[in-house]
Amino acid sequence: MVNKTTLTSVISKYYLNGLNNQVKWRIKDNQLTIYAGENGRVCKVIHNNFNLEDSELGVFDTYKLSKLLSITNGELNISLEKIKAVYTKMHIADLNFDLTYSLADILILGKNTYYEDPEEFEIQIDLTNEDINHLIKAKSALADVNNMLITSTTDMDGTNICEIIFGDNTGFSNKITYQLRGNITKGDIQIPFDSDIFKDILNANKDMESGTLKISEVGMLKLNFSTIETESEYFIARNE
Repeated sequence: MVNKTTLTSVISKYYLNGLNNQVKWRIKDNQLTIYAGENGRVCKVIHNNFNLEDSELGVFDTYKLSKLLSITNGELNISLEKIKAVYTKMHIADLNFDLTYSLADILILGKNTYYEDPEEFEIQIDLTNEDINHLIKAKSALADVNNMLITSTTDMDGTNICEIIFGDNTGFSNKITYQLRGNITKGDIQIPFDSDIFKDILNANKDMESGTLKISEVGMLKLNFSTIETESEYFIARNE
């Protein structure tokens, strides 16, 4: 049995409001692992209590799967159907509904590339739920602009701080700056990122219990979130 709220939360963490629609679900020893993304942004989501047989499932249309799940409630019983070694259907049942979702051949989904940690992160920040909510609000206030600049600078006491700046790069545009404190080993870092992707990641992880933001001056942003049963990890490359 899998709780509907838990499953939809796991899906939202890789789907990211439509960014990653076609993925493979890998189940091994009751652990679900999903890699998703493309060049410039990738993610990995792990759920540690997924009671299903060991398998690799091709989810060709996450949007349609989410629509099916939206009509269910409570605890879900999930089972699989296969022809020879190929899984072809996922059956999802609650107290009222019995749904069937058609699976794709995993071979047509191709392989996912993934990033490795750079040698060093010059900025490492622990994110609170308050930070996440404030950053979502800041981006929403400038919803029509997808530019975001992450910088390291110093405050009036000479302490290194991180600033996340939403807005255009021109001197005549509206801007919002949000300050964060943490382990910042180098000043004068200025790296642009896509704020739309950043917001989608934050929105999908508002139920987190812990979170971290890391920046490498080579141009890599890494975000990690975790709850008791779920871990999510994201890499975003700098805007060119």
